Amino acid sequence: MNNRSDFCSDLILWIENNISERLFLDDIAVKSGYSKWHLQRLFKKSTGVSLGLFIKRKKLGFAYNDILTTKETITDIALNYGFESLQGFTRAFTRRYKRPPSDIRRKRVQE
Repeated sequence: MNNRSDFCSDLILWIENNISERLFLDDIAVKSGYSKWHLQRLFKKSTGVSLGLFIKRKKLGFAYNDILTTKETITDIALNYGFESLQGFTRAFTRRYKRPPSDIRRKRVQE
């Protein structure tokens, strides 16, 4: 059990270090040495969330931070984290944080 925890911790660190890359489950599985299906089962059992959802939430979290701390456009931030369109990014961001990215940016500017 401890090995699974160590494996998932290492994988999470690798994901965070490569968060601006296009992270496909097939590529992560090859890197991990596990089949895609086994990797997803291990990850969910260890973290309680699917690998795909974890990556999406991480990307959105990093994007949220960038919206608050950089002057990059929201479109550039979305593209930096692998979202294919501003609309898709805004939809995912709003679902996650209950506010669109433009509101977060305005909040930063007002402070």
